Amino acid sequence: MGQPTLILASASPRRRELIARLGLEPAAINPADIDETPAAGERPRDYAIRMAREKAQAAATDDGFVLAGDTVVAAGRRILPKAEDVATARKCLELLSGRRHRVLSAIALRAPDGTLRERLCETVVLFKRLSAEEIDAYLASGEWEGKAGGYAIQGLAEGLISRIQGSHSGVVGLPLYETRALLKSAGFQIV
Repeated sequence: MGQPTLILASASPRRRELIARLGLEPAAINPADIDETPAAGERPRDYAIRMAREKAQAAATDDGFVLAGDTVVAAGRRILPKAEDVATARKCLELLSGRRHRVLSAIALRAPDGTLRERLCETVVLFKRLSAEEIDAYLASGEWEGKAGGYAIQGLAEGLISRIQGSHSGVVGLPLYETRALLKSAGFQIV
């Protein structure tokens, strides 16, 4: 009998591109539709792990491994939203300008037998102090749309980041080192 399939519980094209870097092609894409509202007083790391876990469980299947992830941008204890409009993206960029913040990328893997494994990757990112013109230009690019914290590191924002300590792929949306280790620990065959 062959290896069980891998199901990606995300519609994110970035996560599909990243998982391909591990030489993997998901057998199916099954985005989890869950309530992503943070609980009152919930810490960013707890929220990220809970979201990944709930997505993996919501997309569960009996015949495959389900991989889910969640990426949270945190300024202190504050969870920054996914920017759905220019005003939100602007507020996020103004808040992050010239300061360090954390990107918490949680992954959860549900095995066919129902066991759940999870990992959390924390990356510290430092934006340069952004001028109003730089913020306006970035907002005009549209790259911020639907992105946690109002930016995508894999685009124009990378030129505005002076330092990163941790996983670049984790900031993009799927920490590859941790994902590979998680799959191997669950017995999924990966080179």
